[in-house]
Amino acid sequence: MGIYGFCKGPFMAKNERSAYQKEVILRYYDNLDTIMLGKLGELVTDLYLADTPTRKERLWQRAHKAMEKLKIPPAIIDHIMQKKDVEILAKNLQDWLAKEKKK
Repeated sequence: MGIYGFCKGPFMAKNERSAYQKEVILRYYDNLDTIMLGKLGELVTDLYLADTPTRKERLWQRAHKAMEKLKIPPAIIDHIMQKKDVEILAKNLQDWLAKEKKK
């Protein structure tokens, strides 16, 4: 029985997803690289506009996490993070977007 005393309620078991929900989840993961590249592009813009060192540091940490999720080689991530140059990040992002479009 569910939490409210009846069998089915607002709390579905983990494996009880509708076909639509499964399709949405599948499409999300199929497009995760594209989504993360878009978020990284937004971070590049935010880094250009960041006006305080604290804000820039937070944005760089988010960019670092995004690059890890994209499975960018650690050597490239390390280089970008050591330089913390938005131009370098933007150039690499252009290359990654070009590769994504070729898929």
